Amino acid sequence: MRKGSKDTTPQHDKPPVAASKKFSTPSERNQKASPKDFVQFLPLEICLKIFSQLDIGSLCNAAMTCWSWNRTLESCDHLWKPHCLIVRVVCQREIDGDRGNGYSWKVTLLRNYRKSKVKHDWLSGKYSNIRSRSSLPEKSMYPMDVDTWGEILEAELER
Repeated sequence: MRKGSKDTTPQHDKPPVAASKKFSTPSERNQKASPKDFVQFLPLEICLKIFSQLDIGSLCNAAMTCWSWNRTLESCDHLWKPHCLIVRVVCQREIDGDRGNGYSWKVTLLRNYRKSKVKHDWLSGKYSNIRSRSSLPEKSMYPMDVDTWGEILEAELER
């Protein structure tokens, strides 16, 4: 092109500047991944490091975000185990039973997390001064077995 002449190539024929820069492997491009799905574009070690920084609730939400995140988290028991051991402080019998029955750390945590929160609240005396059933907060109940209610009753009698 000569100096001073205008470029007459139509804009739609020129590739965008960023189009030549690819961030994924060929197999990932075929999967139609969302551009916001970092699991598809970052190395697995980095993704696991990111997920390892999440608290229990956020990790559970991440597992429900999309198929690729769930698949990644499903296969990583080491992400779920520390959280599950925290829940075990309150629900030891339940956690040990689930693990003995062959459940993964993830499934064990998902089966017992909500129960551990409710059980902890009851054992700590949060509902000790409730006078009637209608005074109980909506999220204060959870299906629990006889042994769990026995633990709660013993704690109430000791107060």
